[in-house]
Amino acid sequence: MKNQLKIILFILGQKGYTVLNSIHQQFSSPIFELVVFAKDTHIKNDYSNEIINFCKKNNIKCVERNSEFQISEGVYLFAIGWKWLLKNNKNLIVLHDSMLPKYRGFAPLVNSLINGENFIGVTALFAHEEYDKGPIICQKKIKILYPIKIQNAIDKISVLYSECILEVLNLISNDRLISIQQNEAQASYSLWRDESDYLINWEQSSEEIKRFIDAVGPPYDGAKTIVSNKLVTILDAQLYPDVQIENRKNNIGKVIFCYNGYPVIVCASGLLMITNLHDIEGNSLLPLKSFRTRFSLPLIKS
Repeated sequence: MKNQLKIILFILGQKGYTVLNSIHQQFSSPIFELVVFAKDTHIKNDYSNEIINFCKKNNIKCVERNSEFQISEGVYLFAIGWKWLLKNNKNLIVLHDSMLPKYRGFAPLVNSLINGENFIGVTALFAHEEYDKGPIICQKKIKILYPIKIQNAIDKISVLYSECILEVLNLISNDRLISIQQNEAQASYSLWRDESDYLINWEQSSEEIKRFIDAVGPPYDGAKTIVSNKLVTILDAQLYPDVQIENRKNNIGKVIFCYNGYPVIVCASGLLMITNLHDIEGNSLLPLKSFRTRFSLPLIKS
């Protein structure tokens, strides 16, 4: 390792904490000029406390986002799980949750799982004035099998983050850092998600809905639907063997069976058994009290 190699990490969440830990194990603490962390109020554990405690234990300078600090000449910057624009793009390397140029943009891992992709991956790339369009330095991917919950996918992809950034650091330290331009013809975009994107569309297949429930569950807020005019959260469900349903289109979202209090819902194709259902306060709504129940989207007021 060359002594002059210095890095600043901009990190958020489990992926950021995993990378911080991996770099420290592979290299020595002097490689870190600074660690900049951020908090994420949208998830239950944003790993900010773990990051702070790790830095204190290992004598690594650590500041929170929006703090003032200086960037020395020749320092490499790495953004891991970072959601905010960094003005200083010089020597800035971004790690992104997809095999670019596919899934440029926001929530690429969640959207990949919703779409049923066979592989999830990570790309290390140089920052670009247009998001996720910079030259690619390193890519890692792993095959996944469904069903898979988002937390399991995060665990797997966090390992890929560590592998990718360690490879990049070794390339830098050995003066072998190169990159290749992305193929624009293969590019796709993953859009930002808001509260409306947590709502279940029952006019999809049971397989699609199952993937959706698993993809937006913990550490995120969980899939939402309306039951008896109240917003509820579905955290787990199982595919159920389909049956012939008369006039199926008009019966989507209705309970067709109820086993041990677990409702089985009619989807556009297939059936789905709900095994973890809560109100917005976190209280279980199972066993289901009323058999004659419809699961639906909220009515949109004109």
